[in-house]
Amino acid sequence: MTISRERYADQVARLVQAIPGDPEISRAADLFTKSLTAGGVIQAFGSGHSEAVAMEIAGRAGGLVPTNRLALRDIVRYGDAPRSELDRYDLERDPAIARTILGLAPVQPHDLFVIISNSGVNGVVVELATLVKERGHDLIAITSRAHGDAVAARHPSGRKLTDLADVVLDNLAPYGDAVLPLPDGGAVGAVSTITSALLAQLVVTQTVRNLLEAGEVPPVYLSANVPEGDAHNLRLEARYAGRIRRGA
Repeated sequence: MTISRERYADQVARLVQAIPGDPEISRAADLFTKSLTAGGVIQAFGSGHSEAVAMEIAGRAGGLVPTNRLALRDIVRYGDAPRSELDRYDLERDPAIARTILGLAPVQPHDLFVIISNSGVNGVVVELATLVKERGHDLIAITSRAHGDAVAARHPSGRKLTDLADVVLDNLAPYGDAVLPLPDGGAVGAVSTITSALLAQLVVTQTVRNLLEAGEVPPVYLSANVPEGDAHNLRLEARYAGRIRRGA
């Protein structure tokens, strides 16, 4: 296979064309709608590059206001862990970190969780999913089934993210994420961030449609870089005071 930007774009376009037909997108949007109409907040978590997808869900211009992003750094920012803890190479593999993150989060009963992980096997991801389900929350996973099915679970339970989620959104990334094989092994051109972000935006868009069809005014962010954007956003965020956190 030729290594070129055109070939990479072709591969991405193929996946982008396939993803909107996934019926699980509508199921995920129904869970979003259920949570929001009950006064819930969408809690999004991703580690590593998956954090970029959590940022597509929480605090995004054109996105839903009742959203909150959880992150590994919360153990330092909101907890008492030393800054050096974030330098651990195995941090996202440690199940104990998930309990700390969840314990620091402003979670209420009607909140819904979205956990993003391309592999879906690391300890933090699986433990967080386990705790979320034990506490009765709906859970949506954004992951690669191809990659997750090809690797062993790293959680002591032997479970993976796909074993726990109510809805699984497959980002269609191949095993190893990259789509252009190199002559001597390996590959270049990762796609999971692109396809996972698309899935997130499709769910948000369908949720807004659901709310409009129900006669509700969707709580949607304006860009902070348009006139009156800040005022609009602060007014809507006030409805969820203490429940959504913004910042790095």
